[in-house]
Amino acid sequence: MAAQREKDAADYLEKHKILELFDNLTSMLFFYRPDNPRDFLVEQLKQLKLSQQTGVKGPNLFNNTNLDAVFGILDPANQKYITYAQYKQALTTLGIKDINECPEGVNEDKISRDTFKSEAIQGLQKCSAAYI
Repeated sequence: MAAQREKDAADYLEKHKILELFDNLTSMLFFYRPDNPRDFLVEQLKQLKLSQQTGVKGPNLFNNTNLDAVFGILDPANQKYITYAQYKQALTTLGIKDINECPEGVNEDKISRDTFKSEAIQGLQKCSAAYI
């Protein structure tokens, strides 16, 4: 009986992406360090609800500036590209699970900043949408 309740609880958490939601909210708290964490969390949840109702992109931890910084770290010599392995590792580190395995530039093993950012933004939006 207890095992079934635990399975039901785990299924519920997975179905509603609760753990992903809390991971994202916790990451946002650490990143932004708001003076009033409760108000900040309430605002983020309101934005998620609005996003669900309107289809407009919800709150996200990473913006263009953050993604530029990530790319810059991966490309310290300013070659204007990163390898596919770097691309894949960076997206995984950002919490993106459904990674495009064939992004533009994969055949040359040269993923551009624009491709990286586009794939990251799409992946992050899918992550946020998963728990809306």
